[in-house]
Amino acid sequence: MTPKDQTKDQDKEPTGLGAPEPFEEWDFEALAPGRGRNPDYNAHRLRTRRKLGALAKAFVARAAEGDLALDSRTSIHNPHTFNGNRVERLWAYVTRPKKEKARLKKVVGADLAKDLDQAYRNAYLCVGVEHDALEVSLRIHPDAWFDGQNLVKRVKRETSRELLGLLRALDGYRLRLADWRGEWPCATLSPESLDEFLKYYTPGEHLFAVERRWPAPAGARAGVLDEAVPAAIVEELLRLVPVYRWGAWSQESDFLFG
Repeated sequence: MTPKDQTKDQDKEPTGLGAPEPFEEWDFEALAPGRGRNPDYNAHRLRTRRKLGALAKAFVARAAEGDLALDSRTSIHNPHTFNGNRVERLWAYVTRPKKEKARLKKVVGADLAKDLDQAYRNAYLCVGVEHDALEVSLRIHPDAWFDGQNLVKRVKRETSRELLGLLRALDGYRLRLADWRGEWPCATLSPESLDEFLKYYTPGEHLFAVERRWPAPAGARAGVLDEAVPAAIVEELLRLVPVYRWGAWSQESDFLFG
């Protein structure tokens, strides 16, 4: 088996996913410094990966009820050259489905829309686990420049008023621009503060994120281990759908070249 075949095999999605299950201490502890490089914790991380996969599939099913087709996948749970030989976080990514990726390629061109099977080359919704945090977010990576460009062009054509309303409904979330230190809490955004944020955002150069993080330090994880958390996470992802539908390129939001 070649190294490429090994990576492909290790990147296979877990099968037999059931209903979303509550998180446990080892979902976080297996990602602790010093353990991320240790394959002895792969089994713990695989269980976490399965939980994230089940959460993502539950969300995809709920989104489909609202006539939004999405696909999901999860990140590799074992140390590998692909992840720098350490696993510091585990993610479930939810992106546009294959049919929409094919449609996007026709619009943008195959040369510009390369490797769309990679989640970060699309605007994506995600839930992630780190050693000391649980996160739900909407992200537009620099390599998903066409989604970022679509959002920016829609703002220029329609103004930021509608986007502002969608973001202000997201109490508990914040806008993040790459690794900049600015604070843009969604619920208290003003027209001026959102315009300031968008003024500095450059698709293809910066990460655009709408995120919410729940601290989960060792010894104080009771909140994120509660059995009601999985259902709550699905609801949080659903809260992000209006912003995703507004900004990411699709047939209903096509502002890329218009």
